[in-house]
Amino acid sequence: MAVPDYQSLMLPLLKHAGTLNSELTTSDAVEVLAQELNLTEEDLREMLPSGTQFTFGNRVGWAATYMKKAGLLESTRRGYYRITTRGHELLAKQPKFINVKLLGKYPEFVEFRKLRGTKTRNGEGITETKPMPEISTSTPSEALEAAYENLRDELADELLAKLKATSPAFFERVVVELLVTMGYGGSRSDAGKAIGKSGDGGIDGIIKEDKLGLDVVYIQAKRWNQTPVGRPDVMQFAGALQAQRANKGIFITTSRFTEDARGYVSQIGSKIVLIDGEQLTSLMIENNVGVSTVSLYPVKKVDSDYFDEGI
Repeated sequence: MAVPDYQSLMLPLLKHAGTLNSELTTSDAVEVLAQELNLTEEDLREMLPSGTQFTFGNRVGWAATYMKKAGLLESTRRGYYRITTRGHELLAKQPKFINVKLLGKYPEFVEFRKLRGTKTRNGEGITETKPMPEISTSTPSEALEAAYENLRDELADELLAKLKATSPAFFERVVVELLVTMGYGGSRSDAGKAIGKSGDGGIDGIIKEDKLGLDVVYIQAKRWNQTPVGRPDVMQFAGALQAQRANKGIFITTSRFTEDARGYVSQIGSKIVLIDGEQLTSLMIENNVGVSTVSLYPVKKVDSDYFDEGI
């Protein structure tokens, strides 16, 4: 089954805390709820887009956080919490579900949401707090990462459109800049001399695999718009590698590769890496080539060790 959203996890989590009737951790809850909900190993391996947290653990954690804000759970010590009298009272009513709307009947949770609202200044210069919009089924972490992914996708689309509109010479410069930034080619001067100078049987250039030049990588770069790169183009490149007694190559295109082309590469002895437009823009963004940072939003958390008075 799909991993439940964090609001759907509130009732199972509170029931588990009520049954246990002692302190627990989110890690403990994750293990118990995963079995109770019949989640598969694949479900439990699902991660947030950033790849830094497991989705299920993140959602259980936020379910606990919101119920703490409503007074249904309470922290006992670092990383531990337990059900409260209010939590037991709610379970005694046998609710069919617990969600943000239900938590809204508790004044502490209402105050928490007000504090999370947006502060603005009115025409008289007085600071006002706008109500926080209705919470969705996404946790704040998921919403933040989803917004980031949307911005990144828009940037990638714009970047690819720019690449397709450049001249072949400029596209070669982009390839040089990217490969050097990734650690290939030695210096930019060395890479610049190598790329675009061969033109020998499907090879556009040669670049050092590392800064010491212990091995070389052959390059083919096609700045195509919509036409996909097919098997014949890749076969020509592979043949050129064999003619040079080389076994390493990078085929870069602003377009895409056909399944037949990718299948061919997986069957031959030469190591050829295919980089399509989507992966190219992703690498450029990752390595800050052709893009600039507009703003940063650090995500911070409380340093629990700082508040440990025993240290």
